[in-house]
Amino acid sequence: MVLELLLIGVGITLDPLPIMAFVLLLSSRRGVWKGLVFILAWLACLVTVIALVLLFTGGTPPPPRSPPSTGALAAKLAIGLGLVAYGVHRRRRARTPHEESSAAGSASRDASPEAEVSKMDRMSVWSAAGLAVFLQPWGVVAAGATVVVRADLSHLASYLALFGFCILATSTLLAAELYTVLAPKAAGERLKRLRAWLEAHEEPAIIIGCLVLGLWLTGNSIYQLTS
Repeated sequence: MVLELLLIGVGITLDPLPIMAFVLLLSSRRGVWKGLVFILAWLACLVTVIALVLLFTGGTPPPPRSPPSTGALAAKLAIGLGLVAYGVHRRRRARTPHEESSAAGSASRDASPEAEVSKMDRMSVWSAAGLAVFLQPWGVVAAGATVVVRADLSHLASYLALFGFCILATSTLLAAELYTVLAPKAAGERLKRLRAWLEAHEEPAIIIGCLVLGLWLTGNSIYQLTS
């Protein structure tokens, strides 16, 4: 369970879309406070999913081969296949360099970084919380839920694993927030460069992430279902 939560937590924290939005949020007026609310809402989503799963299981993992155990593995298999299919779909729809260049030029005219920061300036802290819920990679979080089914709350290790999963899945956001608080000037420039790099590599990062995590979830689920 620990290894599975570790990999899923890495998949969540490295999702480029929430990171890019969070960097913009930090660059806006009252960005530190909005970033804090974003992180709290992000964590609340993870904790709520975990709490609902544990409420369903009672904190005791279902016996192997039981309907709940088999159902959780089947759900994890379906999510893995879905991630693979999504990655393949995005790969097939990848545009040619000419189309990407034209689209990028149009996007830069229609939605410049300054215009995006201006929108974030007008955003309230409650909207920042809603943005965190909207940008949560729910497919990957659902995969984490199928693993949490096996958590045994009679052991301290399970509490530590669940706590570690929540922190790991939020680690990139926490690092950016702390960096902005401790070194605001340096953070502003470096986070801008990070956002530019993510924008340039967003598509391949999403494709590779979906394929790697999806293939691993699929293989792991098939192994557990057949062993």
